[in-house]
Amino acid sequence: MWSVIRKRRRMSMTCSLLAQSLTLAYHYNASPAIKSTCSPFSPLVPNQSSSSSVFLRPVSAPAIRAFCSKSDAMSSAQNSDSVSHLTQREAAEIDEILMGPLGFSVDQLMELAGLSVATSIAEAYKASEYDRVLAICGPGNNGGDGLVAARHLYHFGYKPFVCYPKRTQKPLYTDLVTQLESLSIPFLSVEDLPLDFSKDFDIIVDAMFGFSFHGTPRPPFDDLIKRLLCLHGYDQTRQKRPVIVSVDIPSGWHVEEGDIGDEGIKPDMLVSLTAPKLCAKKFSGPHHFLGGRFVPPVIAHKYKLRLPPYPGTSMCVRIGKAPSVDISALRENYISPEFLEEQVESDPINQFRKWFDDAIAAGLREPNAMALSTVGKDGKPSSRMVLLKGVDRDGFVWYTNYESRKACELCENPHASLLFYWDGLNRQVRVEGSVEKVSDEESEQYFHSRPRGSQIGAIVSKQSSVIPGRHVLYQQYKELEEKFSDWSLIPKPEFWGGYRLKPELFEFWQGQTSRLHDRLQYSPQEINGKRVWKINRLCP
Repeated sequence: MWSVIRKRRRMSMTCSLLAQSLTLAYHYNASPAIKSTCSPFSPLVPNQSSSSSVFLRPVSAPAIRAFCSKSDAMSSAQNSDSVSHLTQREAAEIDEILMGPLGFSVDQLMELAGLSVATSIAEAYKASEYDRVLAICGPGNNGGDGLVAARHLYHFGYKPFVCYPKRTQKPLYTDLVTQLESLSIPFLSVEDLPLDFSKDFDIIVDAMFGFSFHGTPRPPFDDLIKRLLCLHGYDQTRQKRPVIVSVDIPSGWHVEEGDIGDEGIKPDMLVSLTAPKLCAKKFSGPHHFLGGRFVPPVIAHKYKLRLPPYPGTSMCVRIGKAPSVDISALRENYISPEFLEEQVESDPINQFRKWFDDAIAAGLREPNAMALSTVGKDGKPSSRMVLLKGVDRDGFVWYTNYESRKACELCENPHASLLFYWDGLNRQVRVEGSVEKVSDEESEQYFHSRPRGSQIGAIVSKQSSVIPGRHVLYQQYKELEEKFSDWSLIPKPEFWGGYRLKPELFEFWQGQTSRLHDRLQYSPQEINGKRVWKINRLCP
């Protein structure tokens, strides 16, 4: 799909189009009154002296298996006031440029738009609680976004339905319909829709009209907008009402002035594409996302766009504050395969390796991260995250500072517990046992396998001691970096080395529906003078 872009590099464009992913802005059916008059490329070359604030940079991060990550997306949330908002004319001009001199195709960008809408929905509304989705699609490109989103939501585990009353008889749209029909996704006519949406759907995707729409909605969309508007007066004491997700522009809103006359949809979630339009400033719902990874730097410079960076490999990023939540209401209904006694390994080390390999294969971030809990002579427990650096028949190995708090507590009480938690697999493993230091040779070998920066960092950090500020660490690090700039061997400090926990108890936990979790415990016992592991099922 990058072939078109590569061919155009020989033209006068001076910026790299590979700095960002493909753009989602493609709604090109704007009226002639707002068509762009810019000539190809020349107006797009950025002024190198421009002081406009643009923070569109590639985000370097390890590959992750999901298109969106809640923790990353939340931490990357941007204040909506600091993000650029487009006028209707600017949005149309950007689309013209993207699908003109920049060589993007409509179907290519529609696919990414729909995927971004689907990942945004999955970010805010879990399929375990909001699985029934109705996508109401209009005749234009906004409706195409809804069709693509419905397909991706199906693959994400949702149960989508589609209402597409004014079908566009172009190959692009008929192909999208064929794709949905091949998945047996039901198409509902307006007449087939229930009078009360709340009984049959958890999410309603408003993909009726985009930013290029003008005038007053005509049948059947005028009635559909009224029916969605009525949902906000619904008595939630009787039943939970469905949430409304609008794609780019809430249907019935003016692109720049918002909900004039209070006659438009009141969405719970808005997924802006390219950049938020001016009307998004009037959006007051709990979830506002920007969809896709798209704007090339050349366009960002021309329009002085300020857009948030996307976390990891996510296709969406939250704009504005995350909504306040009732902590007591936060829960996950785990869906996992059964974890039965006859399926497990007789040796817990082998079972651990099996699950660890699953975590690696699933692409989970830092699957070797584990919570280490220790207790000193005062009987007060403490926990911290450390990284597993080895596991074998002798136990679990990690490395640290021998003068740290955990080291002092292990000196006073050489027993500890480890906890691995693999969220993406609904699994955790708890290991308890006695702890001993590894040999100096083993610590020495591992120390010199680390990056040189980490070796210097281990010398600089007097772990758990009080320091006046970060500048102390930076200064000492810089001095040691200069000292060993000749790439001579960095000596391992005596206060640094490894520990090994020799397991005496294992528990493997698999999350299940209705809190009926699987818990299998391995405990050692002697039979005929031989140590074997007994497996017991624990009540969840």
